[in-house]
Amino acid sequence: METPRLVVGAASRAPPPAPRSQRRRILRPCGGAHCSPSARAAPPVLLTRCSSYSSSREGNGDSHGKARRESSGSVRLDVEADSDQVPSLADEQREGDITELFNLAQRNILYINKQRLIAMEEMKKLHDENNLLLEEIQGLETEMQGIPLEAAQSSSFSELLLRIDTMVISGMISMTEASDLREKLVTNRSIIQSTFCDIHHKPNTELLSELQLFLRKPIEKPLHIVHICSEMYPVASCGPLSAYVASLSCEIQKKANLVEVILPKYTSINLDGIHGLRRSEAEYESYFGGLWHKNKIWTGTSSGVGLVIIEPSQLSYFSRDMLRGYPDDFERFSYFSRASLDYIVKSGKRPDIIHIHNWETAIVAPLFWEIFAHQGLGNTRILLTCQDLNSECLEEPNKLEMCGLDPRKLHRPDRLQDTNKTHLVNILKGGIVYSNKVVLMSSTHSKDALIQGSRHELQSTLAAHREKILVASYGLDGELWDPFKDIYLPRRYSANDIEGKSICRQALRRRLRFNGDSSIIVGCICDDNSDVHSLKEAVHVALHRNTQVIIMETLGSVVNSILQALKGEIKGDKIAFVEAYDEALAHLIYAGSDIILCSSFQDPSLQIAMKAMKYGSVPVQLNFSSDESRESKGHECRNTVMSQYIISTYGDLSLSQALDDFKNDPSHWDRQIKDGMARGSSWDAKCYSLHWEAYSSITKL
Repeated sequence: METPRLVVGAASRAPPPAPRSQRRRILRPCGGAHCSPSARAAPPVLLTRCSSYSSSREGNGDSHGKARRESSGSVRLDVEADSDQVPSLADEQREGDITELFNLAQRNILYINKQRLIAMEEMKKLHDENNLLLEEIQGLETEMQGIPLEAAQSSSFSELLLRIDTMVISGMISMTEASDLREKLVTNRSIIQSTFCDIHHKPNTELLSELQLFLRKPIEKPLHIVHICSEMYPVASCGPLSAYVASLSCEIQKKANLVEVILPKYTSINLDGIHGLRRSEAEYESYFGGLWHKNKIWTGTSSGVGLVIIEPSQLSYFSRDMLRGYPDDFERFSYFSRASLDYIVKSGKRPDIIHIHNWETAIVAPLFWEIFAHQGLGNTRILLTCQDLNSECLEEPNKLEMCGLDPRKLHRPDRLQDTNKTHLVNILKGGIVYSNKVVLMSSTHSKDALIQGSRHELQSTLAAHREKILVASYGLDGELWDPFKDIYLPRRYSANDIEGKSICRQALRRRLRFNGDSSIIVGCICDDNSDVHSLKEAVHVALHRNTQVIIMETLGSVVNSILQALKGEIKGDKIAFVEAYDEALAHLIYAGSDIILCSSFQDPSLQIAMKAMKYGSVPVQLNFSSDESRESKGHECRNTVMSQYIISTYGDLSLSQALDDFKNDPSHWDRQIKDGMARGSSWDAKCYSLHWEAYSSITKL
């Protein structure tokens, strides 16, 4: 890694070179709290006083007393010893010396002040970094000491009970109050342990006040939530669903709830993303296609969330390169859905919520209410999350028999029958109809816009079930997509310390073998919505403006045809194509690029735009909406703070305008990217509250 150089602004120019004549040194402060290492290492500035008369007649001066300037700080004067001009010329020279000394002193003062400011900024950065390191050390201290997390939590709970003893002895509370308090704490131990995990430095008065306030609130019972889904980061990833499941599961479990995730065992599963993976000796059977099939069970954890991974013993549905995208996807995921419900029943689980996702596991909802609710799961409720309403899965009704459903009961307009193609069943429609709550994911659209804008005639179904529909905005995984924590970057950085971005830019150039270090880098992460013509036009604009361009496809995206078309037409040493997704390189592209091209800001997830802003790059959309479209949608589509900010700040920005802004107004550019980086884009309290509201409301039904 290259060591960054300290760059002083244009206002503080280097002092002039020292003359050969007599010198006086003005020393800079050395050491101390206000002086950074870089400031102490800087060369001292020399103030020079010129001699008024030269006793030796060296140099090329003539005998007529002509003055000759040899450097910026000294003047040599050769005259006759008895010349009448000596006094007047000496006075003039002395005045010039004083003026020059004064100017040099001013420059030294400015330089010292600037170094002092730089030193103070560096000290602040070091202070912030030290605080962060201390927090990380405190978080890892228990683990480094070899103490299990459960033991640490138990220790904290025991300490809390002992603190109540001291409150009684000191007369703060009575013995009766202490007894009641202990009883409530033990009854709600799981919630108390997560809420009062850091009490070491709190005095008894503050701790008692917090306990009384907490216990006066109605305490909700912790929930047991089981996700049945096709992907979860980092175990199996193919789209935005994986990050959503991982982030939401962690947030819900932090609030003392039990969360588990059931996944298929793909050939491409990321074993490194699973802690404590082990295969169970027991196997169980699940029904499919008129037969009972054996399944192997793998268990482990990911970020503390329990994982159950189901592997069919006889069928090879998931022994393939891709997660999905095959003609028999319905058979694959309906088998997995039925096997997941069979596992829940046969393992004796009684979850409060079964959370299903997209069309791949939407069939769980009709399966549950038609078959499994009567097998000891009468108190369990179903919540469906849908990332894409345009992906529904239409199938022949008789295929429902494969997983045990009766087509004659379900092939009806109010159940699974597709509104447009009435001879087919719509699997996503079945999930909407049979679920207790439906969460639609979109960062750009309101509920009305999603209902009215859905394709394949889902409008009537959504309208009929409007009351159970909620809309949640996407967020970024704060542990994965944050330049201050990013494990893939050669140097981490933040809005308060942006210096690491230039190091990432240099690393990206080296990785792609780009020459030079002054060109703007334009990155593009293609997805399935990328338009080849718009992308081609943007690439031509970028290359014409002497920028460097890198294009890579998103994870799970099928856009090789776009890359091949561009690669065959556009060549040169200033453009690079990456035809296979590379996780580490993707992070480096976001960090090292100045501009990131996005397909459109109407993308419901806004993932590419949010990642670009988080990493200090400016998002520029390729496909602009027409003026009529913008006016017709109005503010109704901009229902989140993040989408409002992105559209208002970058919605009308073309690539040419962005390149002009970068060149002509760098200070504004820096302010804008820092503002974007500082804005929250991770799963926040609002997103958590919405899902918790959905969970809580359906458990009371």
